[in-house]
Amino acid sequence: MIVALLNQKGGVGKTTLALHLAGAFAAHGRRSVVIDADPQGSALDWSQARAASSAPRLFGVVGLARETLHREVPEIARSVDHVVIDGPPRVTALARSALLAADLVLIPVQPSALDGWASAEMLRLLDDARIFRPELRARFVLNRCAARTIIARETAASLEQSEHRVLAARIGQRVAYPEAAAEGRLAFERDPDGPAAVEIAAFAAEVLEVGA
Repeated sequence: MIVALLNQKGGVGKTTLALHLAGAFAAHGRRSVVIDADPQGSALDWSQARAASSAPRLFGVVGLARETLHREVPEIARSVDHVVIDGPPRVTALARSALLAADLVLIPVQPSALDGWASAEMLRLLDDARIFRPELRARFVLNRCAARTIIARETAASLEQSEHRVLAARIGQRVAYPEAAAEGRLAFERDPDGPAAVEIAAFAAEVLEVGA
């Protein structure tokens, strides 16, 4: 399965979700690779930090910020169980190529009316891609949710008005994620029984169910 995390809006947590999704897959014995398709290269930076800390390798990270993703990623996918694409913000040609490569698109959205509106451009690109890939599936994922806030429910309700559903799994606003990233690690490695580990496990399980 090839999963692409995409949103034309930056700063919604695509890289964090991509790395943790690949890590959750790897923790269950699935061979995974992250494609860093963002010219900023944050996933590659994380991989370098991990290598410097001598942490064990969980999955590969490959830099591929090129408009030929749709031709190259399927070849990479032949040797692994899952490919997770960390997509670029605002780079439309790259995003289109990632859409054409993917089996499932995850659109991270923060609980905010502004983020909900900003997803409209991503949905237009998705509609264009489905002309060529009518089987392409997409889901919204609410990220950086504060506990028990009305705005998260309102954002989810607003997004549900599109044809693409919102994943039931929600990812919280937790310091565990940036703290782990600074060490080249994943939140569930630092605290295997913590709330971040629980929500990432639920997120990965739901992605596998949707992608099945």
